[in-house]
Amino acid sequence: MTDTPKAKDKAAGKGPQAEPPQTPAADKPAAPVAMRWYVLRVASNKEEQVRDALTRKVQIEGMTDRVGRVLVPTVPERRIKGGQSKVYNRKLYPGYVFVEMRCEEDGSIQEDVWFLIKETTGVGDFIGSEGKPSAMNEPEVEKMLAIAERPDQTQSLVSMQFKKGDRVKIREGSFENFEGEVDSLDEQKQTVTVLITIFGRSTPVDVEYWNLERT
Repeated sequence: MTDTPKAKDKAAGKGPQAEPPQTPAADKPAAPVAMRWYVLRVASNKEEQVRDALTRKVQIEGMTDRVGRVLVPTVPERRIKGGQSKVYNRKLYPGYVFVEMRCEEDGSIQEDVWFLIKETTGVGDFIGSEGKPSAMNEPEVEKMLAIAERPDQTQSLVSMQFKKGDRVKIREGSFENFEGEVDSLDEQKQTVTVLITIFGRSTPVDVEYWNLERT
């Protein structure tokens, strides 16, 4: 007797088989967004208080999966006072605190994390635009961490990042989006003097390190 096509398929193991249910792509959980570093403006001389308060609140609220390290980079500085030599830790970026955290995919801060940070005494705002903080790039992060974690083995970030003659762009402030040329560096204040053109004349302006990017 001649086998029917169905019989042949069954014999060859080609008959209908139950397939495992496929999870629609839209239902698959999205990969978690990695933590990145952001720069937070704070009140002058409140950097350590803000750092300690944020670190404590993150632990209490159980947000360590979304907010990581909070740092205030310092460098040792020897001073003579009262005829005695003492070493002080000088804040490398007065008025700023560095926060490692996880933002939403669109770059915005999760609401509960935002309120936790904003309700901390001395906190201003993140460096960024349109209500979204701007993440630091990898070279900036590496240099910041090098000073924060090994302050006695590194030099100033300003001299590592910029040199006279570099073309740069001002990120924000009164001269936002102006482009110019680096004229000089101030190691103590961690500022860069940039020559920009205003009304056809070359004008020097002092800009904080974090407000500059290379062009």
